[in-house]
Amino acid sequence: MKKILLPFLSCIAILGSSFAQVRYVDEVFTDFTVENNIEYGMNFSVIAASQGVPYVPTGADVTGDGIPDIPALEFDLYQPDGDTETERPLVIVLHTGTFAPIIYNGNPTGMRQDAATQLICQSYARRGYVVANLEYRLGWNPGAATPAERGASLMKAVYRAIQDTKGAVRYFRRDYENGNAYGIDTSRIILSGQGSGGWVALGYASVDKYAEITLPKFLAVDEITGVTTALIDTAEIGDWDGYGGAFNNVNHPGFSNDVHMVCSMGGGIGDLSWLEAGEIPMCAVHCPTDPVAVYTTGDVSVAGAGLITTNISGSYDVMAKANMLGNNDILAPVNAGSDVYTLGAQAASSMAEGMLDYGNTVVGAPVDNVFPYVTGNPFEASPWDLWDPATVEFIAGSLGFPAGTGTTIADDALMQNPDMGPAKAFAYIDTTLGYFCRRIVRATNLDGLASIEASETKNTLEVYPNPASNVLVFRAQEGNIESIEIHSALGEKVRSELNLSSTMVSFSDLNLKAGLYFCSVEVDGHMFTKKVIIK
Repeated sequence: MKKILLPFLSCIAILGSSFAQVRYVDEVFTDFTVENNIEYGMNFSVIAASQGVPYVPTGADVTGDGIPDIPALEFDLYQPDGDTETERPLVIVLHTGTFAPIIYNGNPTGMRQDAATQLICQSYARRGYVVANLEYRLGWNPGAATPAERGASLMKAVYRAIQDTKGAVRYFRRDYENGNAYGIDTSRIILSGQGSGGWVALGYASVDKYAEITLPKFLAVDEITGVTTALIDTAEIGDWDGYGGAFNNVNHPGFSNDVHMVCSMGGGIGDLSWLEAGEIPMCAVHCPTDPVAVYTTGDVSVAGAGLITTNISGSYDVMAKANMLGNNDILAPVNAGSDVYTLGAQAASSMAEGMLDYGNTVVGAPVDNVFPYVTGNPFEASPWDLWDPATVEFIAGSLGFPAGTGTTIADDALMQNPDMGPAKAFAYIDTTLGYFCRRIVRATNLDGLASIEASETKNTLEVYPNPASNVLVFRAQEGNIESIEIHSALGEKVRSELNLSSTMVSFSDLNLKAGLYFCSVEVDGHMFTKKVIIK
């Protein structure tokens, strides 16, 4: 089978490039520019916890040798070279690495400078997007005593990365308000996560309330007193938006962290119950043979550490539920289309039906918005990956590991990806972005299929946070807000503010019951309606 699939993907790439080229779908630019090491924030890391320092600032020099031991919160910016557009969609790329630094994680990958991650960024930029290749905080404890503690430790790592990514989104919105140095369109922000970065992207879109991080699997019960405590303490590390917490720095408060699409490469979510109606569209590629982020739903285990957590859900079950909830309805025209990537996904889904995934679950009937990569390699998880053994050995040596460590790690990784190489990586990356970008274009109305009113609403008015609790902010990007009325799902008017004249209005005392509400907002004589969930 693996002798058939790579030529099949190569044919997809050839067919996909044989028609008229379309910006944001195809690589219409021949080159790109890169600006490296742009700092977007600071927060407290646990990467030095093994040295007895549980929380140190990112970018800190722990050893005192003049070299930062804790990675700074930075990104590399990719842009299409020669572009004349002044506002382009922003893709935030989140790298892989199992939430531990490269080499320490036992893998030849795990940083934003990974070869495959850079190729992904380059391909997005050639398609016309602005791309931020984002570094986020790492660090967790796979050696904790119990599965609950290990699961909570991993969830905290995902949680911190979500906080960092939300801080980065606010960074870009702040920059937009202060001159838009990067030439982005803040109404079109997309998260594209690779491996553990896919976990971050999916969690970003679905974790939005305290109940979701206090599920039984994230609780500890004292054997003597019987007292139950949450293993994820928001008083310590802050909430899912990056606010509060004794050991949490709020980066760029006061700006929205809304995004508009999530694309996951082999990611998963901590619990399927996190997905709810009204959340943003999402799509994925995923190997049914993935041994960590299982394709359906199962347990997470790591070699040498055993069971980490239970009932995490991979792309098949995530997309099935997102589709069922109606969150992906906007993607229906693409899924009904005849482009080679959609047809390829449908063919691969038929091939995957009946397979037994790593969670010992039989894969069911084809599901829209997920492209299963059936490579024929047992335990394959990321066929798009690419590494150079000599480079991995150099990195290991520079980190102080014994000679041969990097070479051993690079060789061991070939057990999951035995035919790893540039041709294979290029084919899977091209197919992945060919599949993703058609759905990005539809989800963000880059194809212009939505009504003018819907497009204007997206571009003119922001309402956040959403879901909200007792605070709700309305922000007009152009013009003044003149009135706001909030109605319940049953049509009852619960709040009304008239005779306003401001670009921003904040309600700090909503005191509303949990549920769905409709906000009617008048901006310079134009009426817009926004849906808001109160938790």
